[in-house]
Amino acid sequence: MASLLALRQLLGPGSSEITSSQFHTSSIVLAQLRRKSKKPSDKPSSPPRTRLAKSLQPTGKAKRLGKLEIAPSRPEFKRDAVPHEGLAPQQRQSPPRRRTTSESRSVPKHRAPTDDADAEAQVKNWAIKAHSERVDRRKAVARQPPVAQSNPLEEEFDLSAPAASSSKDLPIQFSSPPLMPGLLQSLQETLGKEARPTAIQASSMKHLFNERVEGEKYKEFLLASETGSGKSIAYLLPVLQDLKLTEHNQSSTVAHHSSRKPLNPRALVLAPTHELSRQLASFAKSLSHVIKLRVMCASKANTPSTAKSSGTASKMKGKFEGAGVASDAEFVISKSSRGSRPVDLLVGTPMKLLEMERGRGWNWEERARERAMRIGKVKSEEHEDIKGEDGGNKEPPREFWVDEPEMGLENVQWVVVDEADVLFDPDFQESTRMLLADIAAARGSPVPVIPSSALSSTPDSEATATSIQSISYPFNFLLTSATIPTSLATYLSNYHPSLTRLASPRLHHLPPTLRTEHTSWTGGNKNADIERRIRRVWAEDALVHSKTATGPGPIKLSKLLVFCNKRSKVEQLAAFLDDRGIKCVALTGGAEARKRGSNHHLDGFLKTGGPVPMGPGVCDPAQTPHVLVTTSLLSRGLDFSPMIKHVFIVDEPRNMIDFLHRAGRAGRAGEAGKVVVFGRTKGRGSGRTDEVKQRVRAVAG
Repeated sequence: MASLLALRQLLGPGSSEITSSQFHTSSIVLAQLRRKSKKPSDKPSSPPRTRLAKSLQPTGKAKRLGKLEIAPSRPEFKRDAVPHEGLAPQQRQSPPRRRTTSESRSVPKHRAPTDDADAEAQVKNWAIKAHSERVDRRKAVARQPPVAQSNPLEEEFDLSAPAASSSKDLPIQFSSPPLMPGLLQSLQETLGKEARPTAIQASSMKHLFNERVEGEKYKEFLLASETGSGKSIAYLLPVLQDLKLTEHNQSSTVAHHSSRKPLNPRALVLAPTHELSRQLASFAKSLSHVIKLRVMCASKANTPSTAKSSGTASKMKGKFEGAGVASDAEFVISKSSRGSRPVDLLVGTPMKLLEMERGRGWNWEERARERAMRIGKVKSEEHEDIKGEDGGNKEPPREFWVDEPEMGLENVQWVVVDEADVLFDPDFQESTRMLLADIAAARGSPVPVIPSSALSSTPDSEATATSIQSISYPFNFLLTSATIPTSLATYLSNYHPSLTRLASPRLHHLPPTLRTEHTSWTGGNKNADIERRIRRVWAEDALVHSKTATGPGPIKLSKLLVFCNKRSKVEQLAAFLDDRGIKCVALTGGAEARKRGSNHHLDGFLKTGGPVPMGPGVCDPAQTPHVLVTTSLLSRGLDFSPMIKHVFIVDEPRNMIDFLHRAGRAGRAGEAGKVVVFGRTKGRGSGRTDEVKQRVRAVAG
């Protein structure tokens, strides 16, 4: 009634009769006036986003040197023909439709007729007129061009480059050739005989198994594919096979350099975390046990350095830890094992491999200076000179000894940078670039060390492209990642223009088997909301067990992975769940469990972890941990158990790169999974939650 009065005021005097078209038009005008009268809501400012590459298409120099190939996607799903397809509109039968509320309100009021015949005719005329108006409106809407749906991630990435014509003849199964019989046997024992290659694995089999012709430069490839698509297999198979072929081929063009250092690997795999290094090394061993290659992981149990002339080993170890030198590099190879085990493939973090190549404690001065600056002992960016009693300059006292290098780099033929978007970000890029330069220098072809600002530069223009000197490493160079930030894409186009990019059709998307769900905080204790959602998952498991169980037995409850943004949040949530009878594992970068030299602290959560727990209480979440709470530390590359079907993201993701990697820990290799995103649906912060929903919807498509 209020809308009708406002409508009469808008139409002016003398408007006792209102047609349906007038009511429809005026209602739109009133709605617009109401929206304009409302005050704009105060929305919190969005944090800066890490942008993904808009396209993997090479730019600058790479336009004429680089290549891009996108694996073909599966045929699109087509529905069956509808029953009335091909019939004329007059022949189609549609069920009677009830009049909607808006149509009922749009019935114009009429004066009372003089007799029944006039009333019937007036109603009939009005019905015909109203019907014709609705038909005209529908036709007008149909004639309008369709409005393109805006992609909320359009500013971050747009993989719209056409696939190369050569990508249509990719292999559809693992076979020998191109695989060696022994390598194929190990692969089938690991994946099963009926396993089929994914898109990125098929592209790798086509391009990376070609034998290198004499005089041809080394291979440079980027393998870009979504999480859980098997990128480890995509690069390990060609690396292991080439190592075996060059081992037996006496006429190989790769000269084997002799070195007095204990370890002289022929291939290196760089990973951002020790957990991922151990997983990759274990997987490489399972693939090479038939062809007999030697694989080693630079993550062994903590062994203190041998003291020189200043105290015992325990004192030396304490000094290292006190200066922050060995807090993140706790793995060394014992003296007794040096020289006893030649190695073909070595897996480790860039900083650990630098320590093995340059000697333990090689950067103790820099780390001690950084630590002193953090605690306020150094007031400026440059180290202050220490004045002696005679007034002259005196070098700071040397407190640590640098151990002898234990690894030579002369024989390195392959370098794989796994999770390249992390190892080339500001936290890792310096050690990564330093290690690559050391390998090139050891092989007799030194390359310049790229400045730290290289990854933060904007896409190159024609003017700047000519001033940048491209890098050509004297070894096969592979990079792999599930997300390609703009900074990494620009770096590769500038310094590696001839690099070939192999991409899957679902890059920057979630696995199709992974569903997303958004849940709201109740406004009370957030930890209690998380607990209730965890118990709801287990209640659903119990319901499924009651319907499918064929006999007595314990209920197999799902295991969950919970991601937080801050270390303090991880510890707080883990303590709350423990008090509520839910035993969980809390893992952060400084956790003591990470210093044990193995992944046993993740037993029961990783797919290829330690022995499966057995015995009573293994299915009881109050006795055996069923929840793993962590930060982004474990969001990269780790292959979690299929028992983890739910990933909880309880803090707003900093960017979609972070979200894709966290959510991708479930729904791997075709397994079903669900990612639950917590947020606010009402009040302050709800606007940001709505934006996150739109962006999640875009990557889930």
